[in-house]
Amino acid sequence: MFVDQAKIYARSGHGGAGAVSFHREKFVTRGGPDGGNGGRGGDVVIVASPKVATLIALRYHQHQYAENGEPGKGRSRSGHDGRSCIIEVPVGTVVRNEETGEVIVDLDKPDARVVIARGGRGGKGNAHFKSSTHQSPRFSQPGEEGEELTLRLYLKLLADVGLVGLPNAGKSTLLSRISHARPKIADYPFTTLEPQLGVVELDMNRDFVVADIPGLIEGASEGAGLGHRFLRHVERTATLLILLDAGPWAEPDAATALTILQDELAAHAPELAAKPRLVVANKLDLVEDDTLPATLVAACAERDLPIYPISCVTGAGLGPLLEALWAQVARHRGVDTTEAPPRRHPPADDLDDWRPRP
Repeated sequence: MFVDQAKIYARSGHGGAGAVSFHREKFVTRGGPDGGNGGRGGDVVIVASPKVATLIALRYHQHQYAENGEPGKGRSRSGHDGRSCIIEVPVGTVVRNEETGEVIVDLDKPDARVVIARGGRGGKGNAHFKSSTHQSPRFSQPGEEGEELTLRLYLKLLADVGLVGLPNAGKSTLLSRISHARPKIADYPFTTLEPQLGVVELDMNRDFVVADIPGLIEGASEGAGLGHRFLRHVERTATLLILLDAGPWAEPDAATALTILQDELAAHAPELAAKPRLVVANKLDLVEDDTLPATLVAACAERDLPIYPISCVTGAGLGPLLEALWAQVARHRGVDTTEAPPRRHPPADDLDDWRPRP
């Protein structure tokens, strides 16, 4: 089960109270104060762990408490510090204060950690307050209270390429052809109900991650359909791949679908509108003479968008598409593409029937 958001209540530990105690021993007069300090309360710490894939654990454990510090004891013994509460979340999790809406931290690096609520300090025992003018203090400090807050956690998947399209455009089929991912594929809309990740390996030194999100429909940015819940997963990508159904029976037609997708991406987040993108016309095997719709060609030319005709069924056109995607990813990573890397697969010109290795 893919859970990409959770609401939790976190509370750090209270500090332990200082002790009020006086030394008592036979034949020792006026032993003096010996109350120890209280222990410090535990922190609440959120850690980005590569071992965690979703936030499902927090869905069923919404209250996260750190341990309180122990109170001080006699004989100048301090109380133990409380144990911290460690919350492991997937890499790419955004932590937001539910009450103020403020983003506290974006854990986009493996093993990144943040102390979300600090434990209270322990109180001083009466031994701390003795002096030449106050030799028998009969008071101590109480421990400080811990912090508590309500958090909303969102997961944004880390991927290089975001695959978006209308339902039944062929996104899952494309992901299964270019990577080892095996998403559900069927001939009805919304077969993809949660984001899917696939790793594309061109050769030993060239690979990138593709994220497939559920199909978008018109009004997705306002809550229609399923895709609006997952649009945030393509916010971190280096480039977007807009997959269109260019077949003769597509409804709506490819040019209209392109307009819908462009508008929904821009409405969700302004930064998505400026992100580099490629347009892919799928189902080339259903088009006579491999001729793309004139309206689609004109729409791409008007927006200055490169278009790549492919067929996910036959594999035609996948080679040039993957090379173009790698060029976008390499530019985002700052990788020098002038040197020809060693190859494990045939050259791009021979990749029309490209399939991942078994």
